[in-house]
This record gives sequence, C-alpha cells and structure tokens, in this order.
Amino acid sequence: MGFIEKFGPLVGRVLLALMFVPSGFSKAGNFEGTVGYITSKGLPLPPVLAGGTIALEIVGGLALLLGLKARWAALALAVFAVLAALFFHNFWAVPPADQMAQSIAFYKNLAITGGLLFVAAFGPGPVSVDKHDLG
Repeated sequence: MGFIEKFGPLVGRVLLALMFVPSGFSKAGNFEGTVGYITSKGLPLPPVLAGGTIALEIVGGLALLLGLKARWAALALAVFAVLAALFFHNFWAVPPADQMAQSIAFYKNLAITGGLLFVAAFGPGPVSVDKHDLG
C-alpha cells in the first residue's frame, strides 16, 4: 500500500472535520446568536435545531476525524451539509448584492457533501479507529 492510499483518507477526513468541529464549538459559544440565525430563516424549534446542529457538528466531526463509525458520521454530515446549503445559502432568494457570497457557500457545501459521500461509500481508510491500523 502506497503513502497516498494509506494516509490520503486520513488527511481527507481531517480536512473535512475542520469544517464541522470548530463550527460546532463556535455555535455552542454563541448559542443565542445561533438560535437567532435559525429563527431568521423561519425554521421551527430554533433552540432544538441549534442544539442538534452543535451536537452533530462536534460529535459527527470528531467521529469523522478519528475514523470511528466514520461512514455513519459522514452520511449524517452530508445530509446536514445539503440541508444547510438549501436553507442557509439559498443564493436564488437573496438580494443581488448577496448572491455571489451565498452562491459560493452553497456550492462549497455541495463539494463538502461530495467528500463526505466518498467516506460514506468507501470507508475511513486504513488509518482509522474503525480499521485499527493507527501505526
């Protein structure tokens, strides 16, 4: 097994996790702001959604990082990323001045979803808790 085959999936998981773990802690540190943002989008039960989002980003992100139940974590985070793109980066429904930034965020979420689906489909790679090859 070559270097890329062994360590590429690990690096990929680390980079994907960097999108979720710090974001989850940031949302937790500004819970009221997170609830306010969810409220501004007209979604139901903003405090519940905020708590669920924080838990998913931190727990799912750490699971992805470690390669622990990584397929399930990646699948859950992929669904979350698509929903976040649709509800929070709906560039087609914002003023023209905001469309470019929201469009970029929308397509970044979709690209992240693509990476997560690779993990869900092919697993965490050999250097992961799931594979027990951490050396």
